[in-house]
Amino acid sequence: MNERPAGSGQSGQSGLGPRGSLVMSLTLTLLLGMLSLLVMFPAAEHLRSLKGGERADATLHTSGSCMIGQCRVEFEADGRTVVADLPTGSGGGKQSVGAAVTVRYQADDPQVVAREEDVGGGGAALFAWMSAGAALLFLALSAVAAVSLVRQRRKAAAGEGNAG
Repeated sequence: MNERPAGSGQSGQSGLGPRGSLVMSLTLTLLLGMLSLLVMFPAAEHLRSLKGGERADATLHTSGSCMIGQCRVEFEADGRTVVADLPTGSGGGKQSVGAAVTVRYQADDPQVVAREEDVGGGGAALFAWMSAGAALLFLALSAVAAVSLVRQRRKAAAGEGNAG
């Protein structure tokens, strides 16, 4: 007894329609573009800025998702032990606590540190380009949805003109 009326419009349609697809695509374009421009490109640039930093042997103090900045390393700098957070975009998240890593840090502020393998931009650079590419893809989908919406409106307007 779960029948739909004949004119319900739900048979064979995806549900969103061109207007909903346009809004969804534009929203995803905006979010991915912001992620790329405001988070990942600056993170990659920060990692690159440590290329000429002081080099030290370190151990992974706290492991987690290094890509989102949840890893910490412990190393010696100027005769003192430093425990510092690895920045967003760092690799090495699959290593266990106590693993040996080589880091680069700023001489005037040893809390600013990155794994030596990441000073070329690391995973942040790759993720920045991937999210930028995805933003462009959704921008193209937005254009297709907009064209479809315009065509649909023209077809509806032409149908009203012929009916009268």
